[in-house]
Amino acid sequence: MANTYSISDLALEFDLTTRAIRFYEDMGLLQPERSGPGGRNRVYSARDRTRLKLTLRAKRLGLSLNEAKDLIDMYDSPRDTVPQLRKFLVVLADHRQQLESQLADLQATLDEVKTHEKETRSLLARAGKTAAPG
Repeated sequence: MANTYSISDLALEFDLTTRAIRFYEDMGLLQPERSGPGGRNRVYSARDRTRLKLTLRAKRLGLSLNEAKDLIDMYDSPRDTVPQLRKFLVVLADHRQQLESQLADLQATLDEVKTHEKETRSLLARAGKTAAPG
């Protein structure tokens, strides 16, 4: 029989809460089988484990869960992988552009803080006081 995992197994392995895993399930990223009385126990397959791993990787890249789901779902289909790879490149390029824009905004803010620090030190020096360390 193929490897199966409980929700606790996956939570422990990926350092997640069981609530987070259930949320990913609600988003359609995971589709565990049900067992036990009334189907209360979730049984995750190796496929679910892989999808969870890919979801967490996409999250680390800063992709939304919907973007992650779209990309992961594409790999579930037996179609040609070229369109899938092209879509992934578009998503990555868009995300890279967004991150570069955020980085530029942060750099501008840091430059402004440095300017204010310099001006403040100069004013303190003119006032005859020692500048604060920095």
